[in-house]
Amino acid sequence: MSERLVVIGGDAAGMSAASQARRLRSAGELEIVAFERGHFSSYSACGIPYWVGGDVAASAELIARSPEEHRARDIDLRMRTEVTAIDVPGQRVLARDLEAGTESWTGFDKLVIATGARPLRPPLPGIDAPGVHGVQTLDDGRALLDSLALTPGRRAVIIGAGYIGVEMAEALLARGHEVTVLTRGEQPMTTLDPDMGRLVHRAMDGLGIRTVVSAAVTKVLTGDDGRVRAVATDAAEYPADVVVLGTGVVPETSLARAAGLPLGTSGGLLTDLAMRVRGHGNVWAGGDCVEVLDLVSGRERYVPLGTHANKHGQVIGANVGGDYATFPGVVGTAVSKVCDLEIARTGLREKDAREVGLRYVTVTIESTSRAGYYPGAAPMTVKMLAERRTGRLLGVQIVGREGAAKRVDIAAVALTAGMTVESMTALDLGYAPPFSPVWDPVLIAARKATAAVRAAG
Repeated sequence: MSERLVVIGGDAAGMSAASQARRLRSAGELEIVAFERGHFSSYSACGIPYWVGGDVAASAELIARSPEEHRARDIDLRMRTEVTAIDVPGQRVLARDLEAGTESWTGFDKLVIATGARPLRPPLPGIDAPGVHGVQTLDDGRALLDSLALTPGRRAVIIGAGYIGVEMAEALLARGHEVTVLTRGEQPMTTLDPDMGRLVHRAMDGLGIRTVVSAAVTKVLTGDDGRVRAVATDAAEYPADVVVLGTGVVPETSLARAAGLPLGTSGGLLTDLAMRVRGHGNVWAGGDCVEVLDLVSGRERYVPLGTHANKHGQVIGANVGGDYATFPGVVGTAVSKVCDLEIARTGLREKDAREVGLRYVTVTIESTSRAGYYPGAAPMTVKMLAERRTGRLLGVQIVGREGAAKRVDIAAVALTAGMTVESMTALDLGYAPPFSPVWDPVLIAARKATAAVRAAG
């Protein structure tokens, strides 16, 4: 008899799972029904800042596979349809057609929850005023672009200085706006240690982006027309014709919580290595709504990234389709940029290491992206953490210009392999003057970290 797979969420994790399951099982063996409440499927939310900034010409370029393409592969993808309840014991979901306003139950033999994340929208006076925008979906990106086209003023305020915050600062700077970034943190990019965040702050100032740290936003002020006119903190007011929220995201697990499924400390769903929801043999979850194992700290962690979501979907689809796959965990690798400044991190920050009780040493080195004598060599700062007793690599942060960010992949592999900083110094990395100094900056940091571990006894 044919089974039915129901997928909640039509983006990276959900549709990767549906597509992989379809590759393994025909429509006669497995019926696949997917629900997506938005207007688009399988798109890159990570690309929205570059669409807004003009690097990407149109939203269509961010769509990997349209609803019609999924349907052509015998996946019944129902757009503008929101699942409002999950009945786990009854093996069914309740879905509302957002256009028609009708509701109906759909039964399942297997269920995939890929509900993603929702942006943090601080409960501040005026936060819902016209001119205040999030950038979580393609619809959000289009609304922001429409707002920019209708607003003659060129003053933009970004609330939050994480990945989305700094990327949107670049996008609006490229559009000719006067940009102010407000962050509660000691420095921008709190995914870095403050000393490395200070380098980002200095570079943003040099680019003409005003960055205000330790700024607690208290309200959004509006004009007589109801539109945003300024953002107030506990210390000052910052005029604004448009406001973009870059305050981060949280797992969208309200459905899962109501259904009694297990959640972690951050609110993300808990799964086993096969991405099956713990304690439920026929329910899987993946993407930005789950917590994953941090391979460095050994603890569950919430890391919402498109790379993970696509991998989760592949693993889920394989298991649903009768094959076998696992997702072992992450080391927390991420890269970003603001104009020509590249920012990268992987593994633990000092704060993270302290929270899990690890004793560590840190080193910071200055180097260049190429041989110093070769044209175009650009400065690069690398910070490395190592376990004090064993020398095990714990984390790396890199800030620099062209050629800096992707060097973090060396450290990501070393972390995954559990290497020590001393063993890293022997890595056989590629070298030629246009690409690297004789000693790559990551290896220079590893040498210095090895000496620090020895000195610490």
